[in-house]
Amino acid sequence: MKKVLIATEKPFASVAIDGIREILEQAGYETVLLEKYTDTADFLKAVADVDALIVRSDRVTKNIVEAANHLKIVVRAGAGYDNLDLAACTQKNIVAMNTPGQNSNAVAELAVGMMIYMARNGMTAGTGSELKGKKLGIHAYGNVGKLVAALGKGFGMEVYAFDPFVPEDQLKKDGVTPVADVKELYRQCQYVSLHIPANDATKKSVGYQLLTSMPKGGTLINTARKEVIDEEGLLKALQERNDLKYASDIAPDAFSKIQESVGMRIFATPKKIGAETAEANINAGLAAARQIVDFFEKGDKRFQVNQ
Repeated sequence: MKKVLIATEKPFASVAIDGIREILEQAGYETVLLEKYTDTADFLKAVADVDALIVRSDRVTKNIVEAANHLKIVVRAGAGYDNLDLAACTQKNIVAMNTPGQNSNAVAELAVGMMIYMARNGMTAGTGSELKGKKLGIHAYGNVGKLVAALGKGFGMEVYAFDPFVPEDQLKKDGVTPVADVKELYRQCQYVSLHIPANDATKKSVGYQLLTSMPKGGTLINTARKEVIDEEGLLKALQERNDLKYASDIAPDAFSKIQESVGMRIFATPKKIGAETAEANINAGLAAARQIVDFFEKGDKRFQVNQ
C-alpha cells in the first residue's frame, strides 16, 4: 500500500483534507497527516517511510529529501515551487511537481483588488481615480495573467500583454493587444500586473528604467515574487516620481525604508496571500492528490518541475 504524507505547518481546510483522503483511499493509498508542526525533526521523522508527499509552503530541503527513504514524488499544492530543493529531488530520482492553475483565480482577483485599492488612495479620503478607460499591461500571460486580463476588460480597461512564449493570435483571440517589447508595455500602460517567475533571467529585472518609463499615475502590481524587483531601483523611481505607486502581496526586504520615504504610494500585505482563499486551498490540495495517483497508476509526469 502506498503511503502519502500531507505535511503542512499551516494546514489545509478540513474539507480539503477530507477530499484528499477520499481520492487517495479510492486508489488504495494510506494518508498520513503532519499538521501545525513546529520542529523540523517531526518532518524528518514523518517523511522517512512514505512514498509520496504533499506540502503547501513548507520547505522540502535537502535534509528532508535525504531522510525520505522511499519517497518517489513530492507535490507542492500551489503554483510556486521555490520551497522545493529541486536539485536534491533530482539526485534521488524523486519527481517534484506543482499544481498550476489551481489558485490562479484567487491571485487574479487579488491583483485587481490591489489596483482598486491603490487607485482609491488606500481607501482614504480624497479624490481617487477609476480603472475604466485605463491601459492595463500584463507582464507574462500565463494562467493568472490571462484571468487578470479578463477581469481588467470587465472593468472597461484596454488590455495589453507581453509574453514571448504566447502566440500573438492567442492574445488577439482573447481581446488582448500583443506588445513585442517589455519596455513598450511599461511605456504604454498606467497599470502593469506582474506575473513572471523568479529565476536567473528575471531576478531584479524590474526596476528604475521600467518604472520611470510608465505614464503619469503608473502603478505596478506584483503578485509574483519579490526577487524579480530591483529594490534600489524601485525606491529611486518612487522618490523621483511622486505619481508612481507599487503594491504587492509580498513585501520588499526594504519595505520599511521605502514606505518611510514615499508613504502610502507603496503597499504590501504582511505575508503572501495570493492563494489564501478557501477555494484555492481546496482546489490545490485535491489536484495534488490526483496528480500523485496519476503518477503511480499511469506514470503521468505532466506537471513535473525538476529534471
